[in-house]
Amino acid sequence: MQLLLGSGGFSGEKRKEQLVAAMRDFFGDIQKILFVPYAGHDHEGYVKRMHEVGFDAGYELVGIHRFEDQQKAVKDCDGIYVGGGNSFRLVHELHRHGLVTAIRDAVRSGLPYMGVSAGTNVACPTMQTTNDMPILEPSSFASMGLVPFQINAHYYPGKLWFQRDGEYQPHFGESRQDRIREFHECQPTPVVGLEEGGILRQNREQWHLSLARAFLFLPGQAEEELPQGVDIAGRLCR
Repeated sequence: MQLLLGSGGFSGEKRKEQLVAAMRDFFGDIQKILFVPYAGHDHEGYVKRMHEVGFDAGYELVGIHRFEDQQKAVKDCDGIYVGGGNSFRLVHELHRHGLVTAIRDAVRSGLPYMGVSAGTNVACPTMQTTNDMPILEPSSFASMGLVPFQINAHYYPGKLWFQRDGEYQPHFGESRQDRIREFHECQPTPVVGLEEGGILRQNREQWHLSLARAFLFLPGQAEEELPQGVDIAGRLCR
């Protein structure tokens, strides 16, 4: 399989340039990419915005919502890109259009798949390590299972601080570590916390980390910081 999974947080010229370079290297000479905008509300506006801000990397993005037979569109395309937004809305729409199986089968047969944020979440076995509000109830939390671990996108270590009246104050809500621990109280699947700007790229059986740190969480074990360039598959198989 060929996967390019971004955590999100690619605002700013340097991060955008890094993402565009990764896309060009990943998709190569493909001209058109099937874009899935279902994590957002305004599908046409989403595609237009991707072109306007340069997150198309020079490719023509064709919205999947324009096709009457969306499963056939997946079979016929040369590459697919699932954008970020709300994971609950995205999974709801993927199941509603019968796209979870269609995309999974196509990617397992060699179709290049790119996801960012919510698009990365749905490459996992389930969407249950998302950070999003459940604004819609999908028919199932099951996702594509393209990777055998969960990803927590936009991950940050430690607690949040916020600014009020010129001073920084701690936020006492749960940390991402707390949320992942709660997940592991119910599910045994490994979780990779991927910092913003980070990318995981899969080629065959290897998943390489670039541009940011990640953290590996296994049930009942202390988290492990993963440096850039590491093969995460090797860590999971120890």
